[in-house]
Amino acid sequence: MAINCTWSVNDMTHKDADGGVVLVYWSCVAASDGDPVYTATDGGKLRLTYDASASDFIAYADLTEADVLGWVYADLAANSSVETETADEAKARIEAERTAKVQAQIDRANSQSNGLPWAA
Repeated sequence: MAINCTWSVNDMTHKDADGGVVLVYWSCVAASDGDPVYTATDGGKLRLTYDASASDFIAYADLTEADVLGWVYADLAANSSVETETADEAKARIEAERTAKVQAQIDRANSQSNGLPWAA
């Protein structure tokens, strides 16, 4: 049974005047591909400050989900207990944690059964 992780930007808040994003809601869902489907979710919100005159500023209307997820990964790395963690490593860490939780659910389900011994 494979376990896949899907990152999403669920919502954003931006300033109407200049298109600067100030808040991002994100999630990472790990899900098994079997039946039943087991899932584990991580998520949060990222508060941002921005400089609309900066050369790397991207206005709301021009953003892609990949741009915003890049900010999320960078923030996860910056706030990690591992001082030298990169954005890619932070992303991989979250995916590994969620995948382990799904695998634990699968292992539990495979080692337990329901029913009544007197009911055939």
